[in-house]
Amino acid sequence: MRTSTNLLWLGDLNQSRVLDAVRRAEGISRVDLAAQTGLTAQTVSNIVRRLLEDGLILEDGRATSRGGKPATLLRLDPGAYYAVGMHIDPASTTLVVTDLAGRVVVRARRRTPSSQGPERVIAALSRSVHALVARAPAPDRILGLGVAVPGPIDRGDGVVTPPHLPGWRSVPLREALAERTGLPVVIDNDATAATIGERWAGGGERSEDMAFVYVGTGVGGGLVLDGRVYRGGTSNAAEIGHVTVDPRGPWCPCGDRGCLETYVSPHAVASEAARLRGDDAADFERGQARTVAAYRKVCREARTGDPVASRVIETAGERLGEAAVTLLNLMDVPMVVLGGWGMSQVGDLYARKLARAVAERTIARSARRLRVEPSLIGEDVGAIGAATLVLHAAYSPSVGGV
Repeated sequence: MRTSTNLLWLGDLNQSRVLDAVRRAEGISRVDLAAQTGLTAQTVSNIVRRLLEDGLILEDGRATSRGGKPATLLRLDPGAYYAVGMHIDPASTTLVVTDLAGRVVVRARRRTPSSQGPERVIAALSRSVHALVARAPAPDRILGLGVAVPGPIDRGDGVVTPPHLPGWRSVPLREALAERTGLPVVIDNDATAATIGERWAGGGERSEDMAFVYVGTGVGGGLVLDGRVYRGGTSNAAEIGHVTVDPRGPWCPCGDRGCLETYVSPHAVASEAARLRGDDAADFERGQARTVAAYRKVCREARTGDPVASRVIETAGERLGEAAVTLLNLMDVPMVVLGGWGMSQVGDLYARKLARAVAERTIARSARRLRVEPSLIGEDVGAIGAATLVLHAAYSPSVGGV
């Protein structure tokens, strides 16, 4: 396993711009690279030569001739390097190794031992990283470890205080994981990481600006504005889970009342279904695993038309629509993407509710069609997004964009 990889190993901004353009294209010529990047033909030629020598790109095929000799097409070599992604959710931790294109080559999922305190959790997760890297196609070509964790976070110092992990207050997670794994570590809010992952691995279908709504144990959001992920001053922007939808509503773990999370989170949905049925919710209050099981049961029942489950999911969808309309009216983006494990069974049901709300109530509805879609990546979007944090740091042209 590498111990000294410099995540910003490309260094040269122009080289990063060229490689990023190659990554985004299915195949691109040197001439088109110059046009897209604004660099001179000679500069592009020199950079391409270096990238070919380093094995990061390949010459693969010919462009359609416009007269004269067809231009050689350049493509990313996805297997040149790899990244590890870890998504720490209180219910479970998902780990992946992805190639440069963001495709998963190794995957593992572990129960998060959240009751054991941060030191023991970090030790267990570090062992899982070592085991995963040992299964990777080329352990010596691992660029680093990306970690997605529920906010709030201090991204600059790598310190986290996840609200749903007991005893986790101002934990120096980046430093601890780097020391135990020997890998460079990048940390971000899980919803922001998921947004970057969707943008990175979604290709042309995710080239537009968008709002990403993430539902895991908690509810979060991410924003892509002008082609760049917008994090805000403290890397905690777009916290849609803490938009107030009822100021007299239930108390939220954040200390406020009536946050969206108190209606849409798996715990909230399972609790409401139990209340309506007159069931004892104490069983799934005993642990995250039972909460997840109860929530997934409600989702399955909603899909089969159970009246109580359908009512609960419909109400949650309406609350989600209220918050999404507020976000879209503020940020004016053309698309909302719904992702996270909490969306895996009911994302399409929520999408229909949201589509109706944004079509009827957003200010921009008369100017353009607003799209609401499930994630292209699926349930592992947080872990894949964590891996793409590393890939993005390695060769995207700006720390702010994707």
